[in-house]
Amino acid sequence: MDIIRVPDQLGTVLRSARLQRGLTQADVAAKLGVSVQAVSKLENRAGRASFDRIHRLCLLLGLELALRPKDEARASAASKRTEW
Repeated sequence: MDIIRVPDQLGTVLRSARLQRGLTQADVAAKLGVSVQAVSKLENRAGRASFDRIHRLCLLLGLELALRPKDEARASAASKRTEW
């Protein structure tokens, strides 16, 4: 399972999952009720997308979405830095 650590990785994972399922951006757009341009933006700039859109796309593509609170993510990253 892919773990996305930075928002820039999200678009790549979404595109890969879509292609693995044999879906075009037009297919996804029709199922989500959005434009093809909106799907393209999600795949290219997912870090700027609303949580709702990302969540709906993850459900459609069969991806699991789990979030950590920012404070926990920072603490985890800080502890990893000190482990070196």
